[in-house]
Amino acid sequence: MNPTTLAALSTLTPLAIAIFLMLAGPVRRSGKAAAILSVSAAIVSFGCAITLLLTRPAEALVSAVPWITAAGETIATMGLTVDGVSASMAVVVTGVAAMVQIFSLEYMREEPPEDYGRYFTWQSLFLFSMLGLVFATDLLQLFVAWELVGLCSYLLIGFYYKKASAARAALKAFWMTKFADIGLLVGLLIQFTATGSFAYDAAAASALAAAGGLTATLVAGGYFLAVMGKSAQFPLHIWLPDAMEGPTPVSALLHAATMVAAGVYLIVRAMPIFEIVPNVLTFMAIVGGFTAIFAAIVAIVQTDIKKVLAYSTCSQLGYMVAALGAGDALAGYFHLTTHAAFKALLFLGAGSVIHAIHSNKIADMGGLFKKMPITSVTFIIASLALAGAPLFSGFTSKDLILEALFHGTSQNSLLWFPFIACMITVGLTAFYMARLVIRVFFGTQSEHAAHAHESGLAMTLPLVLLAIPAVLLGRTLPMFAASIGSPNVHFSWLHITPVGGAGLALALLGLLAATSIERAQTTPGWAKPFLHIGTLARSGAVDSLWANGYRKGLLGWAATIAWFDRYVIDGLMNLIGAISLNMGERVRKIQTGSISDYLFAISAGVTLVVILTQMTLGGL
Repeated sequence: MNPTTLAALSTLTPLAIAIFLMLAGPVRRSGKAAAILSVSAAIVSFGCAITLLLTRPAEALVSAVPWITAAGETIATMGLTVDGVSASMAVVVTGVAAMVQIFSLEYMREEPPEDYGRYFTWQSLFLFSMLGLVFATDLLQLFVAWELVGLCSYLLIGFYYKKASAARAALKAFWMTKFADIGLLVGLLIQFTATGSFAYDAAAASALAAAGGLTATLVAGGYFLAVMGKSAQFPLHIWLPDAMEGPTPVSALLHAATMVAAGVYLIVRAMPIFEIVPNVLTFMAIVGGFTAIFAAIVAIVQTDIKKVLAYSTCSQLGYMVAALGAGDALAGYFHLTTHAAFKALLFLGAGSVIHAIHSNKIADMGGLFKKMPITSVTFIIASLALAGAPLFSGFTSKDLILEALFHGTSQNSLLWFPFIACMITVGLTAFYMARLVIRVFFGTQSEHAAHAHESGLAMTLPLVLLAIPAVLLGRTLPMFAASIGSPNVHFSWLHITPVGGAGLALALLGLLAATSIERAQTTPGWAKPFLHIGTLARSGAVDSLWANGYRKGLLGWAATIAWFDRYVIDGLMNLIGAISLNMGERVRKIQTGSISDYLFAISAGVTLVVILTQMTLGGL
């Protein structure tokens, strides 16, 4: 089977199921049938993606048809791009989606059949949307899929739409990402105006560079604004923690492994365009570094297990963006891949715990290691990968990022900030994850956890399967690097760079600090500044800035414009109209309708003209 066919099957199979379930009401409302169809489509899509990755051609293969034409010229195409970047991302998306959907079979089982079917319908639609983005032939097609992904995100976050907080969270996610998406739309329009193309390759970048530095900056800056929204970079991150109102499997799929990674994927795809604007890359690195450390600090003070993981996602996305800002696509993209595995595992592990004790609160957990051994062991594996422990995939990808930032400082001194921020974040990540593991699995058992038991096979099987790449995915670095055009990259379990060694030392320090604090049950003085910052952020300070900016800024400006429009623009038009009406009223009175009056007026006018003419001629 040729690569294009495999890509098409992987993409269109979930679309066919989604359309069928939307049209076949009885099947969707049955619940179980919809779930079986959706899960089967995800598995087929995953199988096609793996086969595609293993059999893809050495050169990029583009299969497209004209989509938009003008004056006989093709402006945009619609089709599939198969190369190492799209094939590897397809495996990530379909693999996580398949595990999440299998997990959901049991996790969502208690939902009413109609809601159960609706959930799997949206899951299939999301999988198609994400794959449409991955295989897009140009940025316009990517934009269409990008917006469809946002729609699916809204639908799945707001799955419990009768719950007010869930409905608000869905709207918040929708509007925050739509605000950022304006940047992508404007960037597309400027790029097309300047180059006549929506392409993202080196040729498009060269044409954009020829159009001028300001044009290229506006395009790259607009694209990055969209990335900040989709990939939850400060200060556009505020929607992601609230999105935890959706079902936990949704959190694993959309907001940890795939949907939020779409922004990082856009940067990787359009890297030739970003590379011609170094200032945007530097800004990207600074934003990523700040997001990494800020979100990690906020994660420390969270009391909801899903919120800890949500802020952890923001932090890890900051790592990826910082690496891409340093110009290292391999480091950022490989961390996206490894993070997808262990963060999906963390969210599904959290879902298993929540399913057992019926609470998200960390205080309601404790002592679960003996009661839920499979969940506990796999969660600990994922935590070690996230913290960057040796022999786990996260260590390899995080080491690449730290190395990229460190080497970048020799050419750009501004990269010292993201480098130092990411180094500190290594210790903070180990700290908050160690505290979470100790409290949930080894802490004092609460009343809620007294009757907890291990989840069923449908939930534990995805945990075990995801634990494998969480450990071993780092070994695929040479193959992964070669697939995206970065050959001669080697891997060794025993090789630890000086920068990686420093990060490892900080991680161990974070682990020891967390263990010490949990044993002593007190907060040392050195940790209080971090707690104050985290508490301030958790209190909604950033949300308040956005709210005030909206109410007092945007709405205030809108009110000013409305006043100007009503009393200045409309007032001027009304004044002109009033003057015209008044003059018309006055002139109207001389219109009597009598022929004799009109003849008299004509005669008087002619006489007056003759007299004036004679006077003028006589004067001459």
